[in-house]
Amino acid sequence: MFDWRLAIAAIVTAIAGVMRGFAGFGTAITLAPTFSVLWGPAVGVPTMLLMEALIGSQLLFGAWKDVNRRVTIPITLAGCLLVPVGTWILFLIEPETLTRAIGALVLLFGALLASGWRYQGARPLPLNLAVGATAGVLKGATGMSGPPVILYLLAGNEAAKEHRANLILFFAVLGLVSLIPPFVTGLFTLDVLVKVAVLTPWLLVFVRIGAALFGRIGAKQFRTVAYGVLFVVGLAALIA
Repeated sequence: MFDWRLAIAAIVTAIAGVMRGFAGFGTAITLAPTFSVLWGPAVGVPTMLLMEALIGSQLLFGAWKDVNRRVTIPITLAGCLLVPVGTWILFLIEPETLTRAIGALVLLFGALLASGWRYQGARPLPLNLAVGATAGVLKGATGMSGPPVILYLLAGNEAAKEHRANLILFFAVLGLVSLIPPFVTGLFTLDVLVKVAVLTPWLLVFVRIGAALFGRIGAKQFRTVAYGVLFVVGLAALIA
């Protein structure tokens, strides 16, 4: 029997995989609202978390040498510590309300990216920890840690490969840690595991395609497509 929800999930998963392989981010910000609309946050968020954790290590080894450890490691540690707080919020908020909140967050994030705004100030340790903590709460509650970290880490004049490496490290480590709360609370149900088993190989294929495209196509053209995808999935989650 044809499952139209799974078909839509597969299409969006392919897009998310290309974004993740090319830019170092895009999996959670694309899949969290889509999966939450299709299956509800209690199924969609754990499914996305497990898929992201499984693919994170695929890019980490090649990116480690380019990571800015002084900035990225404190952000990552703070994020890991605050993930359980976000998971607690996931249990408190009504699914429909959380899905719309995810959609609104995606739309806001996409608009900020498209506007060209980035944080341009200094990066002291307390601010690194605050950004990481905010990202950790978002990760546990919505599956999306990206918005504050991406806007923060993409600032500055560093090379694109350093930006990409910083994001890959953050998402890979936080992705693994974020599995602990849903595992302890029983969110990894059989339904979730089946969806993960079906969609993760598909995601891996397109992550590799995105990684192969890095440096071969114009970043401007890629950003235009990525912003369009964020707008569509955010709007869908907001009005669902």
